[in-house]
Formats: sequence, C-alpha cells, structure tokens
Amino acid sequence: MSQSILIRGGRVIDPSQEIDEVLDVRITGGAIAAIGKAAQGDADETIEAGGRLVVPGLIDMHVHLREPGFEDKETIESGTAAAVAGGFSAVACMPNTEPPLHSDAQIEFVLRQAERVAHCRVYPIGAITKDRAGRELAEIGLMVRAGAVALSDDGAGIADAGVCLRAMRYVAQFGRLFVQHCEEPSLSGGVMNAGVTATRLGLPGMPAIAEVVMAQRDITLARAAGVRYHVAHVSSAQTVELVRRAKAEGANVTAEVCPHHLLLTEECCAAYDTNYKMSPPLRTQADVEACRAGVADGTIDCLVTDHAPHTHSEKELGFLDAPFGIVGLETALGLFIRALVEPGLIGWPELIRAMSTRPAQLLGVAGGTLRPGSPADVTIIDPEAEWRVDAERMRSRGRNTPFDGWTLRGRAEATIVGGVVRYRATEA
Repeated sequence: MSQSILIRGGRVIDPSQEIDEVLDVRITGGAIAAIGKAAQGDADETIEAGGRLVVPGLIDMHVHLREPGFEDKETIESGTAAAVAGGFSAVACMPNTEPPLHSDAQIEFVLRQAERVAHCRVYPIGAITKDRAGRELAEIGLMVRAGAVALSDDGAGIADAGVCLRAMRYVAQFGRLFVQHCEEPSLSGGVMNAGVTATRLGLPGMPAIAEVVMAQRDITLARAAGVRYHVAHVSSAQTVELVRRAKAEGANVTAEVCPHHLLLTEECCAAYDTNYKMSPPLRTQADVEACRAGVADGTIDCLVTDHAPHTHSEKELGFLDAPFGIVGLETALGLFIRALVEPGLIGWPELIRAMSTRPAQLLGVAGGTLRPGSPADVTIIDPEAEWRVDAERMRSRGRNTPFDGWTLRGRAEATIVGGVVRYRATEA
C-alpha cells in the first residue's frame, strides 16, 4: 500500500532543476508530490534529513547481474539488494549472460524476473550481435520493443567495421544508445596494462592503443550512422582526449568511467592479486589523472561501476586464468567521493548529475530528477559517515573487490524506489 513520506530538512540537490538548498520533499502515491514549503504538513512517515543530502535516486548504467546462466555469481535479486545498499534506485544490466540477452524473449525474462524479485528498477541492455560474436546482428528491433533501453556487446568490442556500421544504422532508427566496449582484439589479448610493469611481472599486456583505435574508428562510423554513441568504461588518457575533441566538434558522443580507473594503477597488479585484474585494465597514474580531469571538465558524462561479480573459486585461479572484473555497487558512492569530491575536482551537484541525472537522460528512462510528478526514486546520503569496506558483509554474492578494508567517507543512508523505502543503513 502506498504511503506518504515527508523528508524534512535535507540539502536537496537536483541537477535537473538546478536546485541545491535545504528543503522538504513530500512523496505521495509513489511520486514526488512537492518540494519546499508546499511539501510541509503531516505524512504517514517523516524522515529527518538534517545534515544529509536528498538527491534523485542514483542510477548505474553499467552492471552485470549474471542472470540467466551464472546465478552462482549473482542473481537479479542479490544484485539489486547490493544496488539499493549502495544508494542505487535503478541499474541497467549488460547482456553477457547465458544465453545472452540477444532476443526479445531474453529481455522479457529479465523484466519479468525483476518485477518478481528486484529491490530496485532494472533496465536490460540488449546485445548488438547474436551471441555477442560480432558477426550477425541480433533482434534489435524486437528487443527495443520488449524493453531494451540500450544496445551493447559489452565484454567484447565489435571488431568488424562493416558489421559495426550496419548495427549503428539500425540502432539509430530506434533512437537507442549504442554502447561499445572499445578494445581492438588484434591489438590486445593480455591480462593487464601493457608496459614496463607487465614486462617486469611477466604478464601479457593490453595496450591502451587497443581502446583508442576502436574508439577513434567508432566515432567516425557513428557520425556516418547518426547514432548516439557511448564509450563504456574509459580507461586511458588518449581516449579521454579523443572524446573531448569529438564533443568539441559536435559529435553525439558520450562516455563513462569506473571508480577503479580513478583510484588504482597498474602497479596494484604487482602482487598478482586477481582482484586487480579487470577489463579494461588498470593503467598508469597519468591515465588516472586524465580520467579524473575528464570528469571534472564534463568530457566524461557518467560514473558507473561495471559491477562484475565472480565466485571465490574463480578469483582464486592464477592471474592468467582468473576472470576479469570486480564488484562495485556497494562501494561506488564512497569511492567516487574519495576520487572526485574530496580532492575538490567536482562538487556534489556534479557528482549527482553524473550518477543520476545524466544516466537517466542517456538511457531515456524515468528518474534522475525530483521534479513534482516524477517517480519517487530518492537517495538520502550521509556525506560525513565514515565506514569500512567489509567484503564478507556485502549483499552481492560476489566478494571480489580490491577495496576490502578501505575506510571511506560518505554513504547511502536510505534508498527509496517508487515511494517505498527499499534500504536503510540501520539494516546493514
């Protein structure tokens, strides 16, 4: 049953309305009813938010929920439980499941399962090619009709330029976002960033040029196709500059970055700890600084996790054989604060824009705003809360994080989805 909620006395930050001031927020019938003086009055529940931030629900547009096919790693239920604990009211899930999300039936399965068990909103991203093999186009039109919010072969870039251009032209017809994992396979194939450190460790490298070459090619193709093109998990200084130039020239190009590419470098791999093995790989300190600068000047639009849970036994394999990826939903907010807000590179409004408003705009989904009449997806953040990352207490099935034991400042105190409180920090 829907109830009214009054969130009182918080610092309301809503980039969609350019609001940043202490206000009350009223929720009624699952929607934002009023902000400011009009919000005052009795309610079924009152949340005292003094000293807290009240923001549009955070949206992570790049996660791996693993279902169907890899439920030992994660499920829609466990992944979304992790999401709300991290302050996310919505996530967009990538298609590298088994079978892949390459048909309308698979998109419908995710939506049905999410309706049944999810703690937050789930938006499926459909595969661009069948089996994500980069050869034959998937059922793009049918998937869009079924509810796919974007298209991507994430985990693998589309190497064939002809296939990529045809796919872009098709996706453009539906106005959806084309999300590319930029990695030219003929230039890559290693397990960490190519360079002196990889040579010293005796590990095969993944050069930054593999990311840059595909991004450069795709920007040219995207202009010809008229598609909205998005560079997934940017990791290199050259890619940041490439996107910056493309935007300056008027290209319809956007980009995202993960917390690990803002905080960690290739040197972390020196102990052969597979929690530092990810794709794209951790690169140099210069790349870290360039990615941070890209967020600060708006070149990089969105902050995402690339949440990629794996089983303990998989990550216990040697560095050559262990899978790529780390979990991120429960640590993202604190890590982005550490990387961007605490050094003064951006303020809270810019952080919320990149973690909520901009993802909603790019995906064309509800959320990212506290405008009256919009769905009541709200995150309440305690910016001063100090907490220690404890992998064993995570709600995700995955425990694969390099941030275990880190002390962070700032975390979600409550996550509200559709007017229902789905998470309170006191429940953690």
